[in-house]
Amino acid sequence: MSKSDSAEHRRLIIAGSGISGLTAAIYAARSNNDPLVFEGDEPGGQLTLTTDVDNFPGFPEGISGPELVTNMKDQARKFGAEVENGVIDSVDVEDGDGPGRTFHVTLTNGETYTSDAFIAASGASARTLGIPGEDELMGYGLSTCATCDGAFFRDEKIVVVGGGDAACEEAVFLTKFASTVYLVHRRDEFRAEDYWIDRMMEHVDDGDIELKLNTEVTELHGTQEEGVDHATMVHHPEGHPTDKLDDPETEEFDFDAGAVFYAIGHTPNTDYLEGLDVEMDDEGYLETVGGDAGGQTATGVPGLFGAGDVVDFHYQQAITAGGMGCKAALDADSYLEDLERERAAADAEAPAAAESDD
Repeated sequence: MSKSDSAEHRRLIIAGSGISGLTAAIYAARSNNDPLVFEGDEPGGQLTLTTDVDNFPGFPEGISGPELVTNMKDQARKFGAEVENGVIDSVDVEDGDGPGRTFHVTLTNGETYTSDAFIAASGASARTLGIPGEDELMGYGLSTCATCDGAFFRDEKIVVVGGGDAACEEAVFLTKFASTVYLVHRRDEFRAEDYWIDRMMEHVDDGDIELKLNTEVTELHGTQEEGVDHATMVHHPEGHPTDKLDDPETEEFDFDAGAVFYAIGHTPNTDYLEGLDVEMDDEGYLETVGGDAGGQTATGVPGLFGAGDVVDFHYQQAITAGGMGCKAALDADSYLEDLERERAAADAEAPAAAESDD
């Protein structure tokens, strides 16, 4: 017996219930593709960490991230999508007797499903420091997206944590709003490209950005009602101070700040796809066909499509994730229509072949 025989089958399964996954679900459901959406271990994705969303079109007064996700989930269900709690453990592919291949999806609870097509919209998780105060203040003065939340902290002292391209870029961006941006980096050298270092240093020369090198944040202080109040930091002249807390040269101090932005990278949620022969970059982001015509979200595995932050390591905005979710659903629909025609043709040929054998 094939391992697919005992599994519930769907035309389309979508991994992820963030903006890209839910947009894909809305479009797929309207195309009668009976999508089943698994929410994963971060239901709603990164947007649920944002208390106020002011830059999503159509909401001039803004909307909370969780409310936007809930509305989109209701909209997807209205058109027939099924959204279920479930974390996907693995995905592999079975070759069938006829056209197309079957995706075999196993959840961490052992349940199995199969589908004709699969959209990976499982996003990327922002890396955090794992320090006290982080969980309580995420979305309340602590953010991982300057473009999303920078405008809420006008004339505040803003701390940016990181030393790569993203940190330099976000520090420069936040000068539009902050009284001063303080870039905190655990070393005295940056990993960023020269272009971003040069741009940042122009703002340092102008006094908009101050560098706090060989320094790390060890605790965040504040409340959800009032936001971030200050951060505890440590400094060591030779860098990496948290590795040298017992060193007498390590200095601990409190630093007043109205907001803290992490810019230490994201980890794409693609581990569950490791059993597939699908191309990823060195960081684990899915490689898609791209280009100008249809099929932009297709991967090297027929029937597997990627959308949102699981593909996009650069823009990582709700609106771009939604656009990619739309593309993935349309690309999956085209794939499923072609597959249906191929299977119908194969079924029509089968009786004729049987008669000729007789």
